[in-house]
Amino acid sequence: MTQNSNLFLSVGKQVKDEYECVIGKVASFAVNPNGRIDSVYIEQGDGRFIKHPAESLKVEGSEVVLLSKIKMETATLCDQIPLIWRKDQALKELLEKKKISPELYEDLHNSFDGVLNQLKSEAQALIEKIDKETARCAQEIKELNYALVHLEIEHEIGKVDEQSYQAAFLTIQECLKRANMEKSDLEVMKNKLSNILLGEPPPQTEQEAKGESTEESKAQEETPAPPSPNLPEPPVVVYVKEVGESGI
Repeated sequence: MTQNSNLFLSVGKQVKDEYECVIGKVASFAVNPNGRIDSVYIEQGDGRFIKHPAESLKVEGSEVVLLSKIKMETATLCDQIPLIWRKDQALKELLEKKKISPELYEDLHNSFDGVLNQLKSEAQALIEKIDKETARCAQEIKELNYALVHLEIEHEIGKVDEQSYQAAFLTIQECLKRANMEKSDLEVMKNKLSNILLGEPPPQTEQEAKGESTEESKAQEETPAPPSPNLPEPPVVVYVKEVGESGI
């Protein structure tokens, strides 16, 4: 992975997560002898420092984004597990074509199998971590909805003025939006990992499914169904609409 040289220019810049939540600001780097950044020190709002791998930060113009660790781990496993499967399948085909000896096949197959079991174990552990994070998001959404209801009540009885109400309402709505987006992302990640472990392709996105459905419909329209043999032609039915009060 090519390192983003703009990281060196990000000192003092604000760091957000993928859901626009402010994490802190870039304070310094840990740089190895060849000049490559190994990790980034981020000062949080409470004054504490946390260290993140350089690969987990992305510079987008004037913004520095901290990428989700769970999302990065999910992407890696979703790439690696099918790759090992494909390599093992290719190895089996080489054996069937007698291009390799049974001894060599067995040795390499056991190696692939060991790596695959390790990756599956990591994927299962990651699913459990995703479940915990999903539960956290669900609880956060629940608490924010309670907060919104209490705000509405206090505003309704005149304890909160209009200006304060509007500001608080927008804040809660933004927090709800972020929490829902994160929960949705976590659910998608779990589905991908679960399907990979079952040996199934990742689920289609709504846009992909819609595109495929459109293509199938177009194909059905362009290709008329052949008439069934030995069946009489269907009768012609004429529908007559009654004129109602609306005049249609």
